[in-house]
Amino acid sequence: MNEKELEMTLRLDPNKRYRYFIKKVVDYEEVWSLSNEKGWVTSEDDNGKIQLHFWPTKEHAKYCAIENWKDTNPESISLEDFVENWLPGMLEDKVGISIFFNNNDSISIPIPQVHSDIEDELENY
Repeated sequence: MNEKELEMTLRLDPNKRYRYFIKKVVDYEEVWSLSNEKGWVTSEDDNGKIQLHFWPTKEHAKYCAIENWKDTNPESISLEDFVENWLPGMLEDKVGISIFFNNNDSISIPIPQVHSDIEDELENY
């Protein structure tokens, strides 16, 4: 990914970043997050619910590896594993999802909707 595309996509509004996320993860068949020896990066939403963070590319995840997450590294998750294990596990554990944080904001969509949107996009391939 070139620097110009990175900067452009980081400036998109949250809904457009979400659509970009869905298209990219289906296209490349992988999802990215940040982790270290303590585990995956998390935050709390306004209601105190724990959220896991996911990005469409390694470069987007790496862009957010600053401040509290400065000691983390981008790690890929296969799309198949994400859809078959991560999303159902997060639902079961009542963990929320934060999509495409840009060091300012992200979008949190109900997990069943994320799953449905990925499945819909997969039908285009």
